[in-house]
Formats: sequence, C-alpha cells, structure tokens
Amino acid sequence: MKKIKAIITVSLFSVLLFSMSALCYFGTPEEYTDSERRPLAQMPEFSANTVSSGEFMLDFEKYSADQFPFREGFRTIKAIFSKYCLNKKENNGIFTSMGHVSKLDGEINQSMLDYSVKLFRSIYEKNIKNTNSNVYLSIVPDKNCYIGKGFPCINYAELEKYMKIETSDFMTYIPIIHALSADDYYKTDSHWKQENITDIAEILANEMGTDVKTEYTVKTLDKPFFGVYAGQSALPLKPDTIKYLTNSAIENCTVTYYNTGKPEKGEIYDMEKAYGKDPYEMFLSGVTPLVVIENPTAKNSKELVIFRDSFGSSLAPLMTEGYSKVTVVDLRYIQSAFLSNLVEFNNCDVLFLYSTSILNNSLSMK
Repeated sequence: MKKIKAIITVSLFSVLLFSMSALCYFGTPEEYTDSERRPLAQMPEFSANTVSSGEFMLDFEKYSADQFPFREGFRTIKAIFSKYCLNKKENNGIFTSMGHVSKLDGEINQSMLDYSVKLFRSIYEKNIKNTNSNVYLSIVPDKNCYIGKGFPCINYAELEKYMKIETSDFMTYIPIIHALSADDYYKTDSHWKQENITDIAEILANEMGTDVKTEYTVKTLDKPFFGVYAGQSALPLKPDTIKYLTNSAIENCTVTYYNTGKPEKGEIYDMEKAYGKDPYEMFLSGVTPLVVIENPTAKNSKELVIFRDSFGSSLAPLMTEGYSKVTVVDLRYIQSAFLSNLVEFNNCDVLFLYSTSILNNSLSMK
C-alpha cells in the first residue's frame, strides 16, 4: 500500500512538474500586468557574456517569477494566507487599515526635498520673478496621514514645515491637511475623490483672491474602479466608484492638450481613458505635460498656472470657475528649461501643488 501511495505521489508530482514546465516553455509571455500596472520581465538574452557575468540567471529569475503560470491566482492565495492565517500586517509593502489599502512609506528623504526646493526656486527666478505674479505652494497629504497609525509613514508635519520654511522667501504656503480625511481618498487607490475636494478648491481659491464656490452636477462612472493598490495587494477587494463633477462653466471650457508639442483640442474628462486600464486618467487625460483650459464665461480675467502631479488632474477642473484661463504643467513630462517658450507668466497666480510622495521622490521632476 505504501509503495502504491509513493508511486501515485511521484506520478502526480511529475505530471504537475511537467505540465508547469510545458506551460512555461510553450506559453506566450505576457508583456504587461494590469493588476500591478507594470511591464513584466521578458526572457533574457542567452549568450556567453550574459551567462559568464551572471546577468542571465539574475534576469531569468525575474522572468520566471513574472511569467509563472497562474501567477495572479497564486499571488491572491499568498496574500490571503499572509493576512488571515499568518496575521501579517503587510504583504510586499502593502497594508490595509480603516477599510483602505495603501503602501508603506519610507522616511523623509532630505535630499529629495532639497531638490524640490532648488527646482521650484529655479523656476521662480527664471520665469516668474518680476512678472507681477503671486506664487503659492500647497502640499497634498498622503492618505497614510489618516490611516497609517501604527505603520511606518512619512511625517507630514515635518515635511510640510521644512518645505514651508525653505520656500517662504518666494512662495506663500496654503495648508489643506485640516480639510481632508481618510474618506476623501479612494479605498483602493492613492488619489483623492474629486467630489470630496470642492472645499479644497475653495480654500486654495480664497487664499489666491478669487472665488470658485459653485454648484455641480455629480456624475458616476459606470465602471468599477480598482485602484493601483488593489492589484499590488493581490487581495480580493471591493472596487471604488469614480464620480466626477460638471456644470455649465466646465462644459463650456475650451481645453487644449500639448502631448506632442502641437495643440490638440480635447475635453476636461477623457471618457476613452475612463474605460481604459486606469479610469482615474479620465481627469485631464492622465499623463499630459501641458494643458490649457480657457473659460469664456469667467467673471474675471485672472489667470492661473498650476504645477502639479496626478492629484492636480482632478482638482484643476474645479479651479476654472475662478479664472479665465488655467494652465496645467506637469514637470515629470516637460523640461522646466522650456517653460519660457510654452507658458506665459504675467500678472497671474501660480500654484505649486504636489503630493508628499512626489516631493519625497522628486527626481521625477525635471
């Protein structure tokens, strides 16, 4: 009987091993993982040089892990086992708290903050100084500020204080942390909800001497939204819902995108991207170096320039009520050295609006 069991065990193991090996060998490698929103490792080049240097085996290890058959299912099983059986508070740097999923933060990176200050100062000195413009800074707190108790996270108060002091000679700081809570962020994503930040827009506008208080129509995207942390956690999570705000002013705005350097007309809400891989990219079409929004029904002739990251995509439409023109700049995709050729700074408001994660990893800005 023991011999029969041993034969069955070895046979099943051999079948499983052969099947998995066959799937690995004959299967078509995936190029991208939608759940983790990153490209997957591909088969490395096999040569005498890559083998002798050890490069082949290192890259092959990454390839094997990324292209393993039924990888998504095994990731989910591992995540569930770690959380509910081993009672681990985090899995691969992702944790859950207060119904939210988020990523563990590191400590404040002083050199990155210094780089941010240096870059902002350079932009001010070269483009904004002596243009009769008012310059402001506001820092978007990571949602870990509200859900991260007991977990490693960036000290927002310390980061805010440092940036405020270091930029005080050329910027006016506008605090917004007091007006936010965990409920103002998506549960499976890092971003804030547009329908919950009308008060943030009002705070910023009031400090800059204009008014954006208005009525909106709330529309709901009929597609479930699984944010960036949903796929990274690998846990079976309930999706978020994306809502977006509109009114006659927003609908009458003229929007021009400069993705390739040439002007292209578009919409404030890109419905094609709303049904794409990352629905949050519906706000100002996601990754866009330069956007110009013109409001023909504005009550004044004031203009606003916003230097922003992805948080600014959903906020910028809410600022159109108080300005005749809003120019949105993303320094991650446009060289600051070219600003003088692309953006006019003349008697306008200039808002630097950045999240803690970007300021703490500021080399992405150029």
